[in-house]
Parts: sequence; C-alpha cells; structure tokens
Amino acid sequence: MTQIPIMGDGLPQPLLEMLGAEFEVLPWDDAPDSPALARAEAVIAYGHPPVDGSLMDRAPQLKVISNHGVGVDHIDVAAALQRGIPVGNTPGCLDAATADMTMALMLATARNVVVGDKYARSPEFLHYDPAILIGQEVTGSKLGIIGMGRIGKQVAKRATGFDMQITYHNRHRDSEAESEYKAEYRSLDDLLAESDFVVLNCPLTPETTGLISGPQFEIMKSSAILINMARGPVVDPAALFTALSTGQIAAAGIDVTDPEPLPRGHELLTLENLIITPHLGSASNRTRERMMRMTVENLHAGLQGKPLPYSVDK
Repeated sequence: MTQIPIMGDGLPQPLLEMLGAEFEVLPWDDAPDSPALARAEAVIAYGHPPVDGSLMDRAPQLKVISNHGVGVDHIDVAAALQRGIPVGNTPGCLDAATADMTMALMLATARNVVVGDKYARSPEFLHYDPAILIGQEVTGSKLGIIGMGRIGKQVAKRATGFDMQITYHNRHRDSEAESEYKAEYRSLDDLLAESDFVVLNCPLTPETTGLISGPQFEIMKSSAILINMARGPVVDPAALFTALSTGQIAAAGIDVTDPEPLPRGHELLTLENLIITPHLGSASNRTRERMMRMTVENLHAGLQGKPLPYSVDK
C-alpha cells in the first residue's frame, strides 16, 4: 500500500495510532531544501511549529494544514488561504479543560498551594502555625475576564459557583455572558482597577500582543492576582517581573510564557509569588483525545478535497 506522506513532529503514540498505516509520518524539517517538505501532502502542526508562507512554497504537494489545538497564531492562515490550502483546528473541545486549568491556577495562586507544598515537605515544618501563608479568598471576590469567548464563558460559569462578581472586557459586549452569568462589561482600565483576579482568556492578535504591560500593572490593585491562560506575548515578561518583585500586584499564575519555555535562569523563575505551568490548558485525557480525533478528521477531509469539518477561514 502506498502511504500518504505527511509532516509532523513529536506526534504522540495515540495520534500515530489514529493515523494508522495509511500515512507515512515524516520528521519536521523546514530547511530550504527539505526533502520532507517537497514530498509532504499535509502538515500536522503539533506543538506550535511556525508554518509561514515560505514553508508552504517549499511544499508544492501540500493540500491541508491540520492544527492540533485552537490557537493558530503560529500559522499564517492568510498565506495558506491565498495558496488554496485549507487550515483546520480543534475549536470547542478544549474549552472546559482550559477553564478548569484557569480555576486551578487561580485557586493555587490565591491559597499558596505551591509554596505551601514546598514548606510542608521542608525540614522547617515542625508544628502547625495558623499565622502563616494567609492567602486570598476566592469566594465572593471580583473577577475580571479579558476575552469573553468560549473559554471565558466557561470560566464565568465556574466562577458563579464561587459567588464571584464577574466583569469582562471584550471587543464587543456579550449579551449571553451578561444574562447567563450576570457579567458586567467594563473598559480595560476599569476592569483592571476593580478586579481582585484578572484572567486572560483572549487570543493572541496584533491588538492583544503586549496588552498587559507596565501601565496596566500600575492600574491594578496591589492585592490583585493575574492569571494568563491566553498566550505568553499577551503579557510583557519584563513588566510582569517588575510588578511581582516590587509589589505592584500580589501574585500571578501563568500557563504560557514569552518566550516558551523561558530560558533557564530567567528572572521570572526566581519569584515565589509566581506559579508557572508548562502550557497545560488542554492537557486532560478526554480533551486531548478529542483534539487528536478532530485533527485527523481535518486531515482526511483536506486530503480528499472536501471542506474541513473544523475550518479556520480567516
């Protein structure tokens, strides 16, 4: 049987099993004279490899780009569509898992879970002291959500269970969020000034790159906690270090960084009031299985010249 050559790097075993013997998976090679690119009829973008117009031009057989994930900021979608190459992603299936992780970071940061774990394992913990590691109460606090899309709404849904007062900032007002979760619209500055917790669930776009930097941290409460579940470049890393190390804000929990990963020895890695996780937003068993299945569905459709079931069309 002749196998269809596709290019994908680091594909996990379950995804390889879903692909089956029909495909020859070529190692990711974006060199100018790459034999893999010259042969590849499809690309699976796994782990955010950059896919730009130059790469597409070196892949004359390319029929489809199937992205394992929702965010496509690493893919030049406009360049692909100009070349007649459809791009697919995995919308909807990871909203709940990412919202769960948002709440996990919020709770862990507010209640000193990571610092507490280290202390509980250390030689210093010899008796219970009710005066140490007093955290911030999540229940009843004011939550500001930046990006009230599918994931933002899932965060709002969970926040109602903690009786949080929900405000949001978006490009457009969202009547569903306002009626369903009693979320109140705010300008960005007002949201930052009012919120006990600021959660980033927005996509990475030219408008959101560097959205949270020095001036924004100056507006926030000194007791505020920032949670970034969007993309690393939404937050200026140097400004984040200054805000955390000088007490402009109390703490932060981030699942993404800029760059990603941070260089070992980076100044942010020295801070105890910062929790960093390695991009785990969608990393739950059921969600990752759904993502892989959607990735394969898009792949099959594109290779057959059919409309992608989960298409990125802009």
